[in-house]
Amino acid sequence: MNDSQVISLGSVSFQLKEKHDFDWLKSLGEVFCVFDEQDSGNICFGIEKDGFKRFVKYAGAKTLEYSGHPEDAIARLKRSISLYENLNHPYLINLLEYFEVEKGYALVFDWFNGECLHSHWSFPPPHKYNHPDSPFYRYKKLPIAYRLESLKSILEFHVHAEKKNYVAVDFYDGSILYDFKNNITKICDIDLYMEKPFRNTMGRLWGSSRFMSPEEFKHGAEIDERTNVFNMGAIAFGLLGGELDRSFLKWDAGHELYEVANKAVEENRSRRYSSVEEFFLAWNFASKK
Repeated sequence: MNDSQVISLGSVSFQLKEKHDFDWLKSLGEVFCVFDEQDSGNICFGIEKDGFKRFVKYAGAKTLEYSGHPEDAIARLKRSISLYENLNHPYLINLLEYFEVEKGYALVFDWFNGECLHSHWSFPPPHKYNHPDSPFYRYKKLPIAYRLESLKSILEFHVHAEKKNYVAVDFYDGSILYDFKNNITKICDIDLYMEKPFRNTMGRLWGSSRFMSPEEFKHGAEIDERTNVFNMGAIAFGLLGGELDRSFLKWDAGHELYEVANKAVEENRSRRYSSVEEFFLAWNFASKK
């Protein structure tokens, strides 16, 4: 931290491990916010020009939280372009353009007025769970009908991804944006989703252990639809229940939906729903009871 460099762009300042040229950003507009604490090697900006806001995701700079090589972050960001294009959906943030700059690569998205449900830079745990200004705390205080609709958006997108032959890798509450004014949910950061067939070649895959299935920790395991089912069930417990405390006591959405979510997070893969689509059908059926 002592060797970090302070970078200023208009009224916004942030720190990097070393100086980096961001003059290319000026043509896109005025920077009004920065997200510089991701461990992915990306740094993100909110920019505004002629009354329109955009979200810029950039790889190539040496961010404080990233321990890898900038070239690897650039390669991952480039690879993600096809994901955003192939999985384009109303509940996914919309990719507008992408381009190379001298020392990195940038993706430009439509701006979405949502707040990240795992804003660890502003509300690190335990403040995430108990601070009245925390997006996650405010989300959990929403009426259950709003949260059920929000989860439905997430499930609909993942049914879509499944039909496109992709598995969700590194999907967690930090990938969920919620617009509290309009009660709209969108998904961001699908950069590590993988096309099937996909096997775990890492041991511990990328992701938050709070939402990961047993096979995401097992070298050589197949990562497939049943993996996605576990992930979606764990997300349901995060948004509607007690996250890792999966007792009915902490659950807000009734017994029928609790049973559906519980089946989704079975440790034994064979006992889960066979696909997110099957899980979603069971969820919808139970919600009508």
